[in-house]
Amino acid sequence: MRRLLNTLYVTLPDAYLRAKGETLVISANGVKELQVPILNLESVIVFGYKGVSPDAMHLCIEHNVSLVFLTPTGQFKARVTGATKGNVHLRRTQYRWSDNEEKSLLLAQRFLYAKIFNAKTSIQRTLRDYPDRVNVEHLTATITELNRQLEEVRKSKSLDYLRGVEGLAARYYFSCIPEQVLVKKECFPFAGRVKRPPTDRVNALLSFLYTLLANDTTHALESVGLDAQIGFLHSDRSGRNSLALDLMEEFRVYLADRTALTLINRQQILPDDFIQKESGAFILKDDARKTVLMEWQQRKRDEIRHPYLDEKVPVGLLPYAQSMLLSRYMRGDLDDYPPFFWK
Repeated sequence: MRRLLNTLYVTLPDAYLRAKGETLVISANGVKELQVPILNLESVIVFGYKGVSPDAMHLCIEHNVSLVFLTPTGQFKARVTGATKGNVHLRRTQYRWSDNEEKSLLLAQRFLYAKIFNAKTSIQRTLRDYPDRVNVEHLTATITELNRQLEEVRKSKSLDYLRGVEGLAARYYFSCIPEQVLVKKECFPFAGRVKRPPTDRVNALLSFLYTLLANDTTHALESVGLDAQIGFLHSDRSGRNSLALDLMEEFRVYLADRTALTLINRQQILPDDFIQKESGAFILKDDARKTVLMEWQQRKRDEIRHPYLDEKVPVGLLPYAQSMLLSRYMRGDLDDYPPFFWK
């Protein structure tokens, strides 16, 4: 895991990537902007690009560095990786379990329980830190409802029922986001999660961060030999990394949502950092996107004591730690899968 925190984000719209020896060189308008040793990287994420040389692509593949292409707004376009690696027996187990309702339900319960638990923790933290600036009654009532949904997760007997619980819990949780925005509330309204396209600034910021988190989670799963496309809570869909979406449920609040709120409340991201298109969609401006990426990288460097492993790990390694635990459970080395709980 020596390189797992090192992601290179290329945000220049006219960037061109080429290889020079064992390094990647990024140029814009014919001028070299950056040169990075390939051994320092785990992935390269490009937001709009002029081109990538075949040599640069080969260098990434040769060193198992994923090359991900996103639109300037953060929408996924393509991902280039090397040959599939990992234990074929582990993947066969994953495929069998995905087709088994009982096995799928058990894992889906773990992912969703952690998601709701961490959502509740986030609201409790806001209540603790800002009791004089929030609607205490609303947040307290939401915590009660989320506790009720946790019980529903435990009692669920089918995946369809569990997905219904997920939707209801999400509505309760997202109803508290406006309370957790502490500055310029009138400029950061939020009536609920809207994905395509995001119709307000908060949704635009969340969508961008979820894209980053999904990429990290996909890479983590593949690094331990699992197939990121075959999930348990999220059903199979062509081109969708369903298992990555499953696993990132544990980190959405802790990593993405809290980062978004920090950026807004510290006024690192301001209302003018967004563009509203004629369609009503909001997107981040280039400079604002760089600010988000810097905060995201810094957040991943923070350390936390892992609740199951009981040792300090960088936050950026949490998807890898959970992927490792998931693979160990599937191999029979663990009696159950321990999801990530923010405490």
